[in-house]
Amino acid sequence: MDTGPCVGWDESVAVRETAETADAAVGDFEAHRPLLIGVAYRMLGRVADAEDVVQEAWLRWSGTDRGAVREPRAYLVRVTTRLAIDRLRQLSSRKEAYVGPWLPEPIVTEYADTVPDAADRAVLADSVSLAVLVVLESLSPLERAVFVLREAFGFPYGEIATVLDRSEAAVRQLGGRARRHVAERKPRFTVDPDQQRNLTERFLAAATGGDLGALLDLLAPDVRLVADSGGKAKAPLRVLVSADHVGRFLCGAARKSPPGMEVAFREINGAPAALLLTDGTPDAVVSLTVVDGLITCVHLLVNPDKLATLTA
Repeated sequence: MDTGPCVGWDESVAVRETAETADAAVGDFEAHRPLLIGVAYRMLGRVADAEDVVQEAWLRWSGTDRGAVREPRAYLVRVTTRLAIDRLRQLSSRKEAYVGPWLPEPIVTEYADTVPDAADRAVLADSVSLAVLVVLESLSPLERAVFVLREAFGFPYGEIATVLDRSEAAVRQLGGRARRHVAERKPRFTVDPDQQRNLTERFLAAATGGDLGALLDLLAPDVRLVADSGGKAKAPLRVLVSADHVGRFLCGAARKSPPGMEVAFREINGAPAALLLTDGTPDAVVSLTVVDGLITCVHLLVNPDKLATLTA
């Protein structure tokens, strides 16, 4: 009996073409995923939120008529940025109710292993530094989007205008305002990574050894300690200021640290930092801001929710 082989062949072709189309969609998206995660994290300051936004961008992408999309990269950046802006507006009320100082969730960067060009590494490291991300929190969502796309990833103003559905003149104005704001508030310094690690090692040795004198030699007189616990770990619920206050707190905290604590030095948010662990579980991240050989700010992250993605 003739079972209609032509019908079966047509069905197999359709199945194969559908599978090839799906594979192409996945391939296009995965090729741009690092960029999308980079944009979303700088916008939101939290890995889980960035991943949620990128997942939503994938759902939009998978349901899009990709034949009508001439430039997947531009389309995906536009969708991700707009979703991040929406999420940023939703998160603002949550941050207002946050217990104690808020810091971005730390991420391991290690750009030296993935970005060969030193100038590109410096730009990426600066754009993801804790100091810069804290300053970005004070920008409007649109200003933050323009700053991230322009300063971190070098998007032309015309392309950013398309992403935000604004005129290029308006985008330039937003970018100028954001740059001035960040320049006024972020530390003006350049520290060699080896020097930063050396100072971090000396800082930890003095703190864990309870050597207040050695610690005071490393701290600027007006040093600040910003501790992010979210109310879920022991840490100051206000910013500590002055070498004496910061030094005494650190020496006291060290005396109460659990036995067997280990230190792993990693590149976190673009700079050498110390990851403190107990039995392999992260307890804290210590990241220092250094100006003229002295520590001007200690960022101490102890919120367990923000340490969950870090490993030794």
